[in-house]
Amino acid sequence: MQIADPTATTLRAEREVYEELLELDDKRILDLGCGGAWHTRFLAEGGSGRRVTGLEVDAIQHRKNLAIEGYPNITFRAGGAEAIPAEDESFDLVFMFKSLHHVPEPLMDQALSEIRRVLVPGGLAWISEPVFAGDFNEVLRLFHDESRVRRAAFEAVKRAVENGVLALERQIFFLNPMHFEDFDEFAERIIGVTHTRHDLSEEKLAQVRTAFERHMTDDGAHFAQPVRVDLLRRD
Repeated sequence: MQIADPTATTLRAEREVYEELLELDDKRILDLGCGGAWHTRFLAEGGSGRRVTGLEVDAIQHRKNLAIEGYPNITFRAGGAEAIPAEDESFDLVFMFKSLHHVPEPLMDQALSEIRRVLVPGGLAWISEPVFAGDFNEVLRLFHDESRVRRAAFEAVKRAVENGVLALERQIFFLNPMHFEDFDEFAERIIGVTHTRHDLSEEKLAQVRTAFERHMTDDGAHFAQPVRVDLLRRD
């Protein structure tokens, strides 16, 4: 297994990648650490017969998710990856979109064991993680350096494969396009997340703004974020 692929140049939205590679229709799907439920909704609105559960540990975000309407095939629940509130073998697919590195490091192994528990035999886990590289990462690391936790997440997946908890189906590397209209949108979406407290001084905020605005164009700031997907299987 490799943590990064510097030669990856394909620019694609993650939704396009999993819709192309996975059979999602008529499946029971868990979005683990669903955040603002963007992918939860993407998964639910495409195809047919998809039953999606969005699990979120952050109480503030979970309350916001409960207010989402218009998706009768989505169920939102509160909980963490290390103790998934679901029966054994209750999902065909589990997704973690850039959320494994948010699990406390001592609980990452348990989270992957829990994924195995709730997957049916032959079921797949899509574990996507941001690679610690690229222009967006250089802005983010000014106030939130995730190098250690991203490495820890990769090592946890590697251990799960080596110990037979889950089998490696394949690794996928691509560049995920990101766009912000201006710094205010960046501050709201990235600095203002509720799952992590970012208390920036005026000096640090100015430094981040300067670094971000180097990437501004007439239609906002565009980034290509390197992403790794570890596609795992329960045997």
